Amino acid sequence: MRKELVGKVVSDKMNKTVVVEVERVVPHPLYKKMIRKRKKFYAHDPENKAKEGDMVKIRECKPYSKLKRWKVIEIFKKG
Repeated sequence: MRKELVGKVVSDKMNKTVVVEVERVVPHPLYKKMIRKRKKFYAHDPENKAKEGDMVKIRECKPYSKLKRWKVIEIFKKG
């Protein structure tokens, strides 16, 4: 089973590639306060449909390049 994540497109300047920022909320190990953690993923977008600000679903896949290991599955909300 391949992982699927939902995130926001923060950059679409590259050809057939978008940078997706995924945010998750986790408790602090000692103080238990909820903390927002963010991570950026490079995702393959073959038709260049996703634009900056869009909410997209990405899925883990074979490596397309040095950094790209995810693929855009669907665009939820236009930004």
